[in-house]
Amino acid sequence: MPTPQQDYYALLGIRRDSSPEDIKRAYLKAAQKLHPDKNTTAGETEIFLGVQQAYEVLSNPQRRTLYDATLPKEAPPPALPYEYRIFYSRPNLVRMNETQMLYVIIELQAPPEARRNSAPPLNVALVLDRSTSMQGEKMDVVKSTAIQVMRNLRPNDVFSVVAFSDRAEVIIPAAYQQDRSRLEARIQMIRPGGATEIFQGLEAGTKEIMRTHDPKRINHIVLITDGHTYGDEQHCLELATKLAERGIGVSSMGIGMEWNDVFLDVLSTRTGMSSAYIANPQDIKKILLEKFNALAQIYAEDATLNLTPIEGMELSYAFRLQPDPSPLTLEDSKIRLGAIFQDTPTRIIFEYMIQPKAVQSDATLCLDGTLNVAIAAHPMPIPSLEMRLQRPVSDSPSADPPPSEIRHALSRLMLYRMQERARKEAESGDVESATQRLQLLATTLLSQGERSLAQTILLEVDTLLKQNTLSEEGSKRIKYGTRALILAQPKKE
Repeated sequence: MPTPQQDYYALLGIRRDSSPEDIKRAYLKAAQKLHPDKNTTAGETEIFLGVQQAYEVLSNPQRRTLYDATLPKEAPPPALPYEYRIFYSRPNLVRMNETQMLYVIIELQAPPEARRNSAPPLNVALVLDRSTSMQGEKMDVVKSTAIQVMRNLRPNDVFSVVAFSDRAEVIIPAAYQQDRSRLEARIQMIRPGGATEIFQGLEAGTKEIMRTHDPKRINHIVLITDGHTYGDEQHCLELATKLAERGIGVSSMGIGMEWNDVFLDVLSTRTGMSSAYIANPQDIKKILLEKFNALAQIYAEDATLNLTPIEGMELSYAFRLQPDPSPLTLEDSKIRLGAIFQDTPTRIIFEYMIQPKAVQSDATLCLDGTLNVAIAAHPMPIPSLEMRLQRPVSDSPSADPPPSEIRHALSRLMLYRMQERARKEAESGDVESATQRLQLLATTLLSQGERSLAQTILLEVDTLLKQNTLSEEGSKRIKYGTRALILAQPKKE
């Protein structure tokens, strides 16, 4: 029987109260990453043998009981390979008979030593729309940028290219790209034609990713399209859910005005990623190269928060503030927070609506969940972080102002949410409310010196009044314009 110093729970990255299913799941995940058939890294065979021994003990009820008896009563805090901070909009909640709001920011960051290390190798599939509407400058720039991306790859990166319309073709199979001149010629031969069926491209891209899928790589699909997909949206979303479960992200980019930004937002958000708007073909190169540069700077490829419902506490909104701003959705009690980069903290803001029945005691639990972080470069299983965030309750509000992190986040997020509400009002036929909200948004932006975006909004107000609907181009410019403002540096206080 092992000595008390050997913590098998920590070795598998699980809690002491984990179920047999949790133990088996953690073992299979660790074994896939550490198995000697896949690994030649010094020291990791010993880790794998330790993981095996931990599973043999913990999966046997009798051996587990004997082992638990050797452990100290209080489990030590988990050793986490990342840093985190919590910010609250209020130091306390108030005992009152009305609904009140609370904002919480969770910040995740790579530790200082990790910011100097090389990022894990990539396994990326570039999935390109080659439908008829892509012909001309758009396709020319996409092809030349794909070639530039391939030239910039590191020797141990895996890269594949899929082109799709109403069918998909693998242009470059997933592999280490060495004979690049021949592969560049294959990219140049892509010719537009056919309709847009995104599922065809996603499915083919998924197969290429899975051919060389490795938990020690950043496994990712980058989708570029300029059009609506018809009839296969649900298939795409179901595939995105499966990809997320395998730790595969999907970043999507829409060119021009004809693509469905709502759909691509949901598609990418399901994997913890985001969509991007490319207004002009000449911007394709800049945005696509920035995406690949960002992928090469990922420290942790996925952070997921699993939440337990709390009576009287409603999570009404969640938004990733940085590094790539995007609304987040709660799906099956789970929120995918996205990646953690080497040099940029990941910040998520949560908005809670708190009912009177939740503030009757001296302290209120506002978040009850576990945070799971996947780090390709980390050989050991990473323990789940139990997050139970509480706020004291008193009879009167505190006079202390919210921290600057909260104030800045809300001042910028308010602009994005104003356009969200205006868009929904326009879609429901409430033109008057949408118009008033957009005019207020434009006035606010003008006061902050954002003249170009304010002018775009005022032009869109004219369109709304004349046509009773927002234009495809104008609504995208406003949406992604206000989203980009969230990353603006706060003014010194």
